Amino acid sequence: MHDLYNFVRGPLAWTAFFIFIAGSLYRIIKMFVMIKKKESFVFTFWSWKYSLRSIMHWLIPFGTVNMRMHPFMTIVTFIFHICLIIVPFFLFSHNVLWDESWNISCWSIPDPVADIMTIIVVLCIIFFLVRRLKEPEVRFLSTASDYFLLAIVALPFLTGFIAYHQWSSYQFWLILHILTGEIMLMAIPFTRLSHMLFAPFTRGYAGSEFGGVCHSRDW
Repeated sequence: MHDLYNFVRGPLAWTAFFIFIAGSLYRIIKMFVMIKKKESFVFTFWSWKYSLRSIMHWLIPFGTVNMRMHPFMTIVTFIFHICLIIVPFFLFSHNVLWDESWNISCWSIPDPVADIMTIIVVLCIIFFLVRRLKEPEVRFLSTASDYFLLAIVALPFLTGFIAYHQWSSYQFWLILHILTGEIMLMAIPFTRLSHMLFAPFTRGYAGSEFGGVCHSRDW
C-alpha cells in the first residue's frame, strides 16, 4: 500500500499534470488552426469590448435572461462551480502538499468550511444526475459519458471527505482520492469538462458577433 501511495503521489501525479497541460494546449491550438482554415472570418469581427462585456454578464448570477428564467438551476450551478474551484485550490491539506512539493503556499479555507463545500458539491452532482434522469429533454440529450463525467467529478470530493474523516482505512481512501483527482485532471482536455478551456472563447465569440455585427445583446 505504501508503494502504491508513492506511485500515485509521484510518477502518476506528474503524468496527470503533463497530460492535462499538453492535452489542453493541443485542444486550444487545434481550435485556432481549425478556425484559421475554415472560419477565419471570426477574427475579422472579434471585439475585446463586446467579448468582455458578454463574459462579465454570464459570470454574474442572474445576469442573463436564461438565468432569470431558471432561478433554481442558476443558483445550483453557480454554487456548484464556486465550491468546485475553491475547495481543491484553497484546502489547507492541499496547500501543505504544494508547499512541500513546489514551495507554493496561499490562503486556506478552514476545514469545517471545506467540509460544507464538499457536501454541497456532492449534493449538486446528485441534483444534476436526477435532472438528467427525470427531465425528458435533458435525458434525451444525455449519453453514458455524461453520467460517467458526473462520477469523475464527484469521486475526488467524496473520497477526500471520507479520507479526512477516517471513516475506514485512511490510506486506502487517500490513495483513491489522489487517483480519482488525477483521473479528473487528465479527463479535462478530452471530455465535456473541456468547457472550462473553451468557455471564454465561445462566450467572447458570441459577444463579438451579437454586439459588433448584430448590434444586440447575447444575454
